[in-house]
Amino acid sequence: MDDLHVPPGPGAPRGLTVSEGELVEQFSRSSGPGGQGVNTADSRVQLSLDLRTTTALSDTQRARALDRLAERLTGSVLTITASEHRSQRRNRAAARQRLAGLLREAVVPPVPRRSTRPTRGSQRRRLEAKGRRSEVKQNRRRPHHD
Repeated sequence: MDDLHVPPGPGAPRGLTVSEGELVEQFSRSSGPGGQGVNTADSRVQLSLDLRTTTALSDTQRARALDRLAERLTGSVLTITASEHRSQRRNRAAARQRLAGLLREAVVPPVPRRSTRPTRGSQRRRLEAKGRRSEVKQNRRRPHHD
């Protein structure tokens, strides 16, 4: 095939282009429907990309992707498997599309948390709870002699 193009989005304003040489495709027999060809056609596709060595990502994007995709990585290699279609060509396209979507989501910068003030009701409830707790602790003390 050719290079993998990830469309522009947050974190990648110009999009990403992963060169064909960095992608590793492996083919194997797929389970499921396929008729007579299911035992002869290697239609399942495994598409792998090493995030640590790819030139498509900047250092910031690489750090974000490695952090966000850590659960899916084997070392630093991201592997996508596609076997939902009968033809190898369609599974290759599906795997590439899935990889592009994952990369696009992985490089999105984190949304900064906007600090908010506690509501008047939450402040009141907090103070009431503190008062109740103080009263419980005072009742546990030894009685005061007059």
